[in-house]
Amino acid sequence: MTVRHRIATVLCFTLLGASPVRVGSLPPGAVDGITDVPGVRIAHVTKIEGSSVRTGATGLIANADPWNDRVAAATYDLNGNGEMTGAHWVEQSGLLETPIVLTDTLDVGRADDGVIDWMDAHYPGIGIRDDVPLPVVAECDDQGLNDIRGRHVKAADVSAMLDAARPGNFPRGSVGAGTGMHAFGFKGGIGSASRVLPKSLGGYTVGVLVNVNTGSRDELLVDGVHVGEMLHDVLLPVYPKPYVPVAKGRAADGSIIIIVATDAPLDALRLRDLAKRSSLGLARVGATSHVSSGDLMLALSTTHRYPRAGGVAGRALETDEDRIDALFGATVDATQAAIYDAIFSATTVSGAYGITLYGLPFARVRPLLMHAR
Repeated sequence: MTVRHRIATVLCFTLLGASPVRVGSLPPGAVDGITDVPGVRIAHVTKIEGSSVRTGATGLIANADPWNDRVAAATYDLNGNGEMTGAHWVEQSGLLETPIVLTDTLDVGRADDGVIDWMDAHYPGIGIRDDVPLPVVAECDDQGLNDIRGRHVKAADVSAMLDAARPGNFPRGSVGAGTGMHAFGFKGGIGSASRVLPKSLGGYTVGVLVNVNTGSRDELLVDGVHVGEMLHDVLLPVYPKPYVPVAKGRAADGSIIIIVATDAPLDALRLRDLAKRSSLGLARVGATSHVSSGDLMLALSTTHRYPRAGGVAGRALETDEDRIDALFGATVDATQAAIYDAIFSATTVSGAYGITLYGLPFARVRPLLMHAR
């Protein structure tokens, strides 16, 4: 099927590689992704139509019953020029009770509708004898490659995507919400990674999911090497005339969404600490969180839960400071690795206005890292 034909596919459970860059000393989980945290499920809907539609959505469900078996959660805003709906209630309540959906900026409302449709179908008491949900939908701006004004992600796409969410491995790079994203002057998109603590520190898993749409070329660091500067004049984006790329403001500065999940029993206070630490992983790859950037984080624990029937479920909260420190380090490492995963998994994409953003093959980076050593 060519790009002139419409593709609206739900992608899940495709075995793909993760970041080729070794980050930290902790081992990854089985798929080196956020689904290494037991219970977490992921799916994408990727929308490609003609020469101008390059967008989609990515969905995460924390457990088998997100509405009735609510998980502890917290958010953190590194820079707030972005949107994550439902974040106020997450912060107020300390819990997450809906799926999380990532999409493009102008499709936030339609994605929200899709989450509501999905929840109405699965929980018929909503709005009758139950509360009403406040979906968590987070966005990045994919204008340029995508005809963002067309708002091509539909509510039905999101509802079907959530029904397709699965554990295990899943596609990374130019898929789902990452289809039209950029990163450091290259193609960006979806990335994920995980780290597993040793049994002496609880044996917990930390998984991270990112939608990367941020950074300028000269900022990019890979394993501490100024790769962006070294590749300053290669694989440059193509902007055919008369299109003029945005030189300043939010569209130029980009954004990133970072979701952290863990099976460590943590409450909202500690989860906010984890969400904060993910910004250090972002800093390790060179991003400086520009004035117009939207850099939003959410962290959740699948084992500290608040059943709708009342009370608290799960293991006793983790309070050992050595284990908490290890979880902080795992979050930083997994975030850095997830961003590399997004960059090196992304493929070259051409889209609206004839714009082309090139994927950055790790083969172009490996010799730079070796030479720097």
